[in-house]
Amino acid sequence: MTQAIRAEGLVKKYGDVTALDGIDLAVPEGTVLGLLGPNGAGKTTAVRIFATLLRADAGFAEVGGIDVRKHPDQVRRIIGLTGQYAGVDEYLTGRENLKMVGSLYHLRPEAVKKRASELLERFDLVDAADRPLNTYSGGMRRRLDLAASLVARPSIIFLDEPTTGLDPRSRLELWSVIEELVRDGATVLLTTQYLDEADQLANNIVVIDHGRVIAEGSADELKDQVGGDRVEIVVQDVAQLGAAQEALALLASGAATSDSDRRSVTVPVSGGTGTMLDALRSLDAAGVKLEDIALRRPTLDDVFLSLTGHAAEDEGATSSPSSPSKSRRKGNA
Repeated sequence: MTQAIRAEGLVKKYGDVTALDGIDLAVPEGTVLGLLGPNGAGKTTAVRIFATLLRADAGFAEVGGIDVRKHPDQVRRIIGLTGQYAGVDEYLTGRENLKMVGSLYHLRPEAVKKRASELLERFDLVDAADRPLNTYSGGMRRRLDLAASLVARPSIIFLDEPTTGLDPRSRLELWSVIEELVRDGATVLLTTQYLDEADQLANNIVVIDHGRVIAEGSADELKDQVGGDRVEIVVQDVAQLGAAQEALALLASGAATSDSDRRSVTVPVSGGTGTMLDALRSLDAAGVKLEDIALRRPTLDDVFLSLTGHAAEDEGATSSPSSPSKSRRKGNA
């Protein structure tokens, strides 16, 4: 299968800080790669190298079969880029923003006008097309930002945390647009800290931490690495958490975890739905009163916690800056 995006041994350092430490990536044409990692893991640095905004210190990267170091201008003609923060002009209207992008690509004015109208309709922005951007909601700005990256009809699209700061409805709308782009043949590299986003959109997932690839596979493959199902219970009395954890220990295939705030205990198990009956019997024998019990598969959150030792959106899990000139803030990677 032809690789739309490929990297081998990418290294990028900022002084004594190593942002990328020899990562390898491959994204087949017409697929979505989800690039996951905590703040400071190197996600944005990788995207900037692929988009020719940064030069790697070592290693090789190509986009659409083009070496990003040797032929950056050729790469820029075939890619679209949407960053973590809207890259549009708030004093221009939505239509004017799209026309401005078209002029930067040196497209014919009549072609740009037609393309702008198509994108405004596609992203449900027709009613707001001639309003200044400073009247747009956050979700509308993100949709226009993505529309702007598609003006030149790129075949390869980089989305760097595109739904950061959006409300749930706007996120779902943007997911739908991304799925449509892929159905139309686009290749997408998506960085995100929202694990449900990667689960929904990505054909393949690469997890990086401290600038290194620590896991790769489909969402199901990564979940299988964690192993087994999870029994989750919520006790009526937080004082019974210890007794509940002890009662479930005989059924557990790994270490149990408890959360006193939620009054919950979670244990990894094997044996499928039959385990639920065994768990109820054990808890009843221990006199533990339940408010809720459930059996579920591992999630990408479980995978991420298992691989990195912290949650995907843990602010304290930063390691390296995404650029030498920016201070650390939520969203940078």
